[in-house]
Amino acid sequence: MATLGMSAAEREALDAFKRDVIDASRNALVIVDFWAEWCAPCKQLAPILEKVAADYAAKGVKLVKIDVDENKAIAAQLRVQSIPTVYAFFQGQPVADLTPAQTEGQLTRFLDQILAQLPVEGEEQQIGAEIEPLIAMGEEVLAGGDGERAAGIFAQIHEMAPDNVDAVSGLARALIAAGRIDEAKALLAGLPEKLAADPALAQAKSALAILELAPAGAETAGHERRIAADPDDHEARYELAAALMARGERDGAADQLLESIRRDREWNEGAARKRLLQFIEAVGLEDPWASTQRRRLSAILFG
Repeated sequence: MATLGMSAAEREALDAFKRDVIDASRNALVIVDFWAEWCAPCKQLAPILEKVAADYAAKGVKLVKIDVDENKAIAAQLRVQSIPTVYAFFQGQPVADLTPAQTEGQLTRFLDQILAQLPVEGEEQQIGAEIEPLIAMGEEVLAGGDGERAAGIFAQIHEMAPDNVDAVSGLARALIAAGRIDEAKALLAGLPEKLAADPALAQAKSALAILELAPAGAETAGHERRIAADPDDHEARYELAAALMARGERDGAADQLLESIRRDREWNEGAARKRLLQFIEAVGLEDPWASTQRRRLSAILFG
């Protein structure tokens, strides 16, 4: 910013701007709120900015308020023509105009998009980098079938970062694998609304839903007899698949549903296909079993 012709007070304000905004934004995302005491819309927006900045502080977001009446030179050089005007600064440069965000929801959506694209270094990001290899370890142990040990690993990660959705998902799935169903339910039920809605938890929720449909240990002999007597008994195949899946017999569960789809893909509004997709989601799309079943399903539907 040009300093030629500035008064001592203006130079002091510029030094403060460099310190609080330019320098502070080297690693953080600094929200700069240009306001004035006489501006009613500024006063309405201020509590929203302050709340969101506080909520996002761990993500590396800071709020700086600049009174345009006391900082006319700065406002002029940044071409602030009306107030409230809200800019986001990163690495010394304005990276976004947040002025259109007038509600908490709009502002958080803006910030989520910005933070997803910029290497902001907040406390949460630093913790995320530290626990990333631990999460990979937990997933490896869980994939190896040791639900109890995986639950111990994910529990430690969850204690370090309670709002990390990958840690929550891993812990819930590990608890389910270890047979600690009530603990998994309590974990998911006690999540804050925003975290509970995260798509990353879909796999754990689907696994619980499967157990709700057919608890482990559900009998299968009756369904098998019904199918032997009538191979087109789709309801028996549907229920048998849930029971098999609940006790870990994934191949058998998929076989029953795929056979039902092969015989009548429209039965009960495509219920067999929907349940198979639910099973695939519960196992995880990255699992080789899931890929195999998706190929088998496609061969029936499009072959």
